[in-house]
Amino acid sequence: MPRRTDLKSVLVIGSGPIQIGQACEFDYSGSQACRVLKAEGLRVILVNSNPATIMTDAQMADATYIEPITPQVVASIIEKERPDALLPTLGGQTALNTAIALSQDGTLEKYQVELIGASAKAINAGEDREEFKQVVHRCGAEVARSFIAHNLADCREAAEQLGYPLVVRPSFTMGGMGSGIAYNEQDLIRIAGGGMADSITSEVLLEESILGWKEYELELMRDKADNVVVVCSIENVDPVGVHTGDSITVAPALTLTDRELQNLRDIGINVIREVGVDTGGCNIQFAVHPDTGRVVVIEMNPRVSRSSALASKATGFPIAKLAAKLALGYTLDEIPNDITGSTPASFEPTLDYVVVKVPRFAFEKFPAADPTLTTAMKSVGEAMALGRNFTEALQKALISLDKAGTYFRWDTPLSSSKEELLEQVKIPTEKRLIQVMDAIRAGASLEELYEATKIDRWFLDQLFLLNEVAEEIREAEAISPQLLTKAKRHGFSDLQIGQIRSGSDQVVREVRKAFGIRPVYKTVDTCAGEFPAQTPYYYSSYDLTSEVKPRQRPAVIILGSGPNRIGQGIEFDYSCVHATQELQSDYDTVMVNCNPETVSTDYDISSRLYFEPLTFEHVMEIYEAECEAGPVAGMIVQLGGQTPLSLASRLQAAGVPIVGTPPSAIDAAEDRELFGRVLEEAGLPAPAHGTATTPQQAFEQAEKVGYPVLVRPSFVLGGRGMEILYSREELDSYLHRYNLSDPTVMTGPLLIDRFLDDAIEIDVDALYDGQELFLGGVMEHIEEAGIHSGDSSCVLPPITLSDAIIAHIRTSTEKIAAGVGGRGLINIQYALVSGVLY
Repeated sequence: MPRRTDLKSVLVIGSGPIQIGQACEFDYSGSQACRVLKAEGLRVILVNSNPATIMTDAQMADATYIEPITPQVVASIIEKERPDALLPTLGGQTALNTAIALSQDGTLEKYQVELIGASAKAINAGEDREEFKQVVHRCGAEVARSFIAHNLADCREAAEQLGYPLVVRPSFTMGGMGSGIAYNEQDLIRIAGGGMADSITSEVLLEESILGWKEYELELMRDKADNVVVVCSIENVDPVGVHTGDSITVAPALTLTDRELQNLRDIGINVIREVGVDTGGCNIQFAVHPDTGRVVVIEMNPRVSRSSALASKATGFPIAKLAAKLALGYTLDEIPNDITGSTPASFEPTLDYVVVKVPRFAFEKFPAADPTLTTAMKSVGEAMALGRNFTEALQKALISLDKAGTYFRWDTPLSSSKEELLEQVKIPTEKRLIQVMDAIRAGASLEELYEATKIDRWFLDQLFLLNEVAEEIREAEAISPQLLTKAKRHGFSDLQIGQIRSGSDQVVREVRKAFGIRPVYKTVDTCAGEFPAQTPYYYSSYDLTSEVKPRQRPAVIILGSGPNRIGQGIEFDYSCVHATQELQSDYDTVMVNCNPETVSTDYDISSRLYFEPLTFEHVMEIYEAECEAGPVAGMIVQLGGQTPLSLASRLQAAGVPIVGTPPSAIDAAEDRELFGRVLEEAGLPAPAHGTATTPQQAFEQAEKVGYPVLVRPSFVLGGRGMEILYSREELDSYLHRYNLSDPTVMTGPLLIDRFLDDAIEIDVDALYDGQELFLGGVMEHIEEAGIHSGDSSCVLPPITLSDAIIAHIRTSTEKIAAGVGGRGLINIQYALVSGVLY
């Protein structure tokens, strides 16, 4: 069946600003949809309010409306543009709720706009808790015993029937927003009250507790001819009680029997048919009792989600792209698989590797926040890794988080006793897996850990295996090639091995290379090698044969930004994608990244994609593999945020040609002492400042520059560790809070600036090529200086700055760009006080 010819224009709704539970996975899915729809010759109209996304680029749609995503605004766009159809399933909950509102208020009917991808009936059946319960029963499956409530009296009545603990889930929300586990009536009133406020229908579902059960998810797609594909099975390492977005997850599911998996498939296929998702994707979550095998269906999302992005990247099966094609009327057997070129999309992907996703949190930014993980999502990003076994993929994913304390260490003393650790692991937090490993080191048994965590025994056994390998590494007189190969096959990084052996990662790297122990690169091909892959999409493993193909053209390697975090988000992915698009006419572009939510990790964005951690070890191995495949023109580190910037000097020292801004210029900008010299030579004023490498120096410098002082570490992004301090006592408290009161702990200089009160802050973005400056924009902060530029409201063009000040800003920016030695983008913050530009 060819695609529908009656559709000429489609309105796509984006997801708006990034928020916890609704992040750049929707930029990825929405961008894919826009590309597909345009390629099919349709006029694409887009509404989205997020400036940091690829989606809102002028060339993505034929008409882009940077407007609030509300039913009223979207209705006015529909009135003006008169689209034939509305595609609401690729912009998260914001888009879905807006589409439902437009359907219910008669706007879609008035302007004869058809909902494609999922009908209003299907969306309601998947999202409305009571309707979905009836759907599951009609499919012969079970849901947890539950009651619907619209007020607190209903809630109390349900609690009497179900008993505590019970789970509270609002209807029509995303990322588990408003949900939680009530252990008593006080919890129930607090969580259910908030949940009813979050739900557009003021409705919550109260259900029996299935805490501690095993949790699984299936990603499915269905077309109008009733072909159904199970794209991927995903298993949560954490048991039920932790939101999927906050759990470490594994694909494919590893602890189900074949019969159990087949049962979940059958239920999933029946549910997607009964709900009526006939042109797109959905994900369905299940709980399985670890002892009895009883299965309950938890919930379903009749749209793409963060799990869809994960499943797409884990399998190479482009769910959002196919969902857009199915919405136009194609069937799965008519759409070719881009990666193989010889199989249709109706072939289910086969994985001959293990994928692990680990969430990244930002509790350090919010000291007062509750770090306990519950059914409401709290993670701000995630990293994904692929390996030939679970231990390899897990360790690669943990080190990909690019955050201290998130990977296993065997060189640190245990902070608590076995009994204390067994108590700690009962409460799910971001540190739980690290605490489990510490408990293993402290002598806890597998059964003790299972009782404390309800993490499946197989996963716990894999952690015991890692501990055994670590002990072998520690106790060996000298590391043999066999032991080093074994360690690498279990995902131990050079850094970890160096820590265990009380040496450096550089020594381990040299020993490894002397033994000829190098990773090979395997292909993500959707078919476990049954058909040749057309698209180079690689992951590393310490296996036997490499699948990296030779190439003729020179390559440019682009380092991405890794997992999203507060202060380093989608904007860096935007820069990297633009770099690869711009360079592809002359070079083969090689993208390195480990973030499954982003456009940059789509298999057809770059000439080659490596799904790998952004560490020195992994980046160097990719560089060497690419040098063997063909000429390498250089590596771009300046577009991926702080993560690649922090690798620049070491990569250059190892012989990697860094193109664009050189590491010496990065240092001149990031190191405050060097930057102070640049300003002095240019004759530009800066607030009184100093640097300290010991606590005593910090007190001396603060007295010298005068309180209030702005204190911050060097080489950080998003203002991490930056505070305004008004006295010696506050500085002393700061040093203790960041563990800097011990002179041996201060690894880098602490920057101490005089804080300028009542200053106007100005943000300048420019391009510099070594001779000429292009001033991109001058933004004026609405709040006075003292609020991070990422958190400040800004206005463009500036409102209160005179022409003379703007001219002064321009000449100052040119002097700084030349003095630092930048090539390409430069961003400078100024403060204007009493007519003086600092």
